[in-house]
Amino acid sequence: MEDSRQYDCDVLVVGSGASGMAAAITAASAGLKVLIIEKEPRFGGSTARSGGWLWIPGTSLAKVQGIHETPDEGRAYLRHEAGDSYNAERVDAFLEHGPRAVDFFTSNTEVQFDMPLVFPDYHAEAPGGKQGGRSMVARPYDGRKLGSHVRDLAPALPELTVFGMMLGSGKEIVHFMRATRSLASAWYVAKRLTRHFLDVAKHGRGMTLTNGNALAGRLAASAFKLGVPLWLNAPARSLIIEDGAVRGAVVQRDGATVRVRAARAVVLASGGFPYDIERRKQLYAHAPNGTEHYSPSPAGNTGDGLRLAESAGGQVNTALPNAAAWVPVSVVTRKDGSPGYMPHFIDRAKPGVIAVTRNGRRFTNEGSSYHDFVQEMVRACAGQGETCAWLVCDHKTLRKYGLGSVAPFPLPIKRYLDTGYLTRGASVAELAQKTGIDAGSLRQTVEAFNREAALGRDPQFGKGSKAYNRYQGDALHGPNPCVAPIANGPYYAIKVMIGDIGTFAGLKVDGQGRALNGEGEVIAGLYAVGNDACSIMGGNYPGAGITLGPALTFGYIAGQSIAAAGKGAAGIPASGIPASGVPAAGAAAQAAA
Repeated sequence: MEDSRQYDCDVLVVGSGASGMAAAITAASAGLKVLIIEKEPRFGGSTARSGGWLWIPGTSLAKVQGIHETPDEGRAYLRHEAGDSYNAERVDAFLEHGPRAVDFFTSNTEVQFDMPLVFPDYHAEAPGGKQGGRSMVARPYDGRKLGSHVRDLAPALPELTVFGMMLGSGKEIVHFMRATRSLASAWYVAKRLTRHFLDVAKHGRGMTLTNGNALAGRLAASAFKLGVPLWLNAPARSLIIEDGAVRGAVVQRDGATVRVRAARAVVLASGGFPYDIERRKQLYAHAPNGTEHYSPSPAGNTGDGLRLAESAGGQVNTALPNAAAWVPVSVVTRKDGSPGYMPHFIDRAKPGVIAVTRNGRRFTNEGSSYHDFVQEMVRACAGQGETCAWLVCDHKTLRKYGLGSVAPFPLPIKRYLDTGYLTRGASVAELAQKTGIDAGSLRQTVEAFNREAALGRDPQFGKGSKAYNRYQGDALHGPNPCVAPIANGPYYAIKVMIGDIGTFAGLKVDGQGRALNGEGEVIAGLYAVGNDACSIMGGNYPGAGITLGPALTFGYIAGQSIAAAGKGAAGIPASGIPASGVPAAGAAAQAAA
């Protein structure tokens, strides 16, 4: 007979990504007893393998750089981006409390961020769009500070590492790309690799955590300092519902069933549904069988939070124009023979790279955001039977910038040719024949592109005309950082399909993150944050970090709301959060700051 136990706490958080840990830290800072459970053997969820960027307008980090904006500017941009799916209550909560959340975490926890002076919104030219001041990235973190917990931190996505080493965003990537052309960059890379290999020899993994691994590590270290336990291999099987209110969950742990009683609330933060085949079939038009999709998201993100909430009357918003944050991915064969899914974030913007469908024709500005690129790919492939495209470049471009999982010179490319990941042709015609692309159309496309590219122009789609294009291009290449001819064979192609970096369709919640039923009423004791909650972006992708920014913010909001509700404070504003936006434990520190 299965052993049955009980564990009592104030707040149960289901999931250990940024949103869940943010809620846990905020609630614990207010004096509540919190438990985090994670179904996977390692913590960090989608956050740990992400880029670690957060998009939050109006922060102190921006103001330090002289970038000041009013909430109305962010509101105008999000209203433009979200369109008919704009949720005024939740957007207002995000814009009001996002800067407070950043101040709280940077003043009271291990969490720190770096903000580049210029990182444009993906649609910077739209109403309310900005050239910088909204996207920030987690500062690199020394994994040794996690102590023995570092071995339980989920690794970065292998396809985004070099020799298993995570590269920091921005300047570090530039150094690695210029290592063969700059002595300063070569010296930087040599030192970085040496430190990494020494760490691996001593600790079994690199200790310089960057990007999403740094954010997950910093949040976890902060939770551990507050005494918050984190159970691994502990999935929530069902909610405990009494008198119409959620009072905890039944959790599987170490072969036993544990009834976790949560006196205040259960917070669902299990990462959305990238690997829920049934919801894919329902919501992904390009995947009628649920399998025509290739997600680099964690395979454990199977929609647990959504199903748990539905059992309590929760509702999933299925009306967004895009159910997920789309990204073009290529399928690479890892050294152990398993498939890996490489997200194509920045290579498409590089000079000398174009994208074509099977008919051999370009279909969009390749330097557009990954989300926009996929939408155009879907439209271009209508009626073709398969939604896919090929990124095409010549030898000079491939060895200078790399493409997908193929790294720049001097790293070898033979393995990628042998596995079929990378296709090579001595001529454009041979490349077309090997890939199944229409040869005549591809030749005409390349010739037409080259005529204008020689002058740095792309009159057909305007590659390099947008701020975001130029940011992801090559600043040292002129006159257009995103355009160069495809003229020096051999020629190469990589096939890309549709993947995601998280789901948008999620549970209906209010401005505090409280789950709502079909009548729009609050489900007592139940919150949803991160990708378990419906995205406030309305199915669009406005800038770098529009998943993690709201994740941290609404985790903070939920933690505050739970703490405030337990006090029965009648003077709490409509958002449910104390006007200071800071738990008592952090108020003094913020005042000093």
